Amino acid sequence: MFDIQEIRSQFPILQEKVNGKDLVYLDNAATSQKPKMVLDAINNYYEHYNANVHRGIHTLSQVATEMMEDARKKVQRFINAKHDYEVLFTKGTTEGINLVAYAMTDLIKKDDEIIISYLEHHSNIVPWQMLCQRTGAKLRVIPMNEDGTLQIDVLDEWLSEKTKLVSVNQVSNALGIVNPIDEIIRKVRAKSNAFIFIDGAQAAPHFEIDVQTMDCDFFAFSGHKMYGPTGTGILYGKASVLEQLNPFHGGGEMIDHCTFEKTTYAGLPFRFEAGTPNIAGNIAIGTAVDFMEKVGRSNIAAHEHALLEYAQRKLLEIEGLKVYGEKANRAGVVSFNLSGIGIASDVGMILDKLGIAVRTGHHCTQPIMEYFGVAGTVRASFAVYNTFEEIDILTEGVKKAQKMLA
Repeated sequence: MFDIQEIRSQFPILQEKVNGKDLVYLDNAATSQKPKMVLDAINNYYEHYNANVHRGIHTLSQVATEMMEDARKKVQRFINAKHDYEVLFTKGTTEGINLVAYAMTDLIKKDDEIIISYLEHHSNIVPWQMLCQRTGAKLRVIPMNEDGTLQIDVLDEWLSEKTKLVSVNQVSNALGIVNPIDEIIRKVRAKSNAFIFIDGAQAAPHFEIDVQTMDCDFFAFSGHKMYGPTGTGILYGKASVLEQLNPFHGGGEMIDHCTFEKTTYAGLPFRFEAGTPNIAGNIAIGTAVDFMEKVGRSNIAAHEHALLEYAQRKLLEIEGLKVYGEKANRAGVVSFNLSGIGIASDVGMILDKLGIAVRTGHHCTQPIMEYFGVAGTVRASFAVYNTFEEIDILTEGVKKAQKMLA
């Protein structure tokens, strides 16, 4: 059974007061809170097993290695990767994207084309711009409609032998729009040999992920958005594709044999994991997966969808409130503004005084904001521990802000 109060009891921070009010945390698209089992996993490593991994024959090193590699296997099952060595530990989605953008440099030449979409986070724009600058490739951007959806039919015309990579998010962090990933991938496979990169930062916390069925070449997400610690993330890559790429970082752990004349690299996944990893954090990603599996990913998705529908209905009862992407298929996010109030951050500051945490600004998606002609939006984003009562508190808080700022 889905027991929201039992779930909330596992998150110590939800007992905190903010400005004398009970915390209403609705900034989960930025980072989610952590259940006690994740916090305990971090402490347990440092208190009982702290040692470097893969390099020691002593007991602590071997135990730490087993714990971290067990987490890798949990993630493999979580996304249904074919092999555990297709799962790379990173600092987050941003590093995963940069890793591939850098490692692909030798595979891209002048006048090749890379396709992204208008809905991307800056992290899925800038690394590809930098790759184009290094190589002379061209960046093409799938246009956006007024309702926040993408004009993916342009792919029928754009895709060709020049297309080397298509990189899109599964869910927009700014609007919550769920992109038609399956259709996009079908179009790419039918008309090109391009690599397909899916930014799953906002999808992994909300949906069941199956990278084999999806048939993407890369899928990246962050631990801290799915109840794990900050500074952690995952890059999935098909083994056959990863083997074509050069390493991103050089150093310890990623070598097979090193001399002053020449170095050969280790096999997957280690050739892309130079240096001492965030061992505690990587172990805790596995614990976050345990938490989500225990609650049930279908239960999480159903609860969050109900929260989103309720929040949109309640907020749209407020006169002069606009929800961006209102009619589109969305997940986890409601992004809005109040007419006549020019700065979203003013609304956010008033909500903060009421103990309500939301995100305001451009959400690292300035092209989207420019498209709509706004500097930013107020974004409320949901997690499994949020309640309908918290949405009522948010709605009353927005009404209060509207009166104060009118």
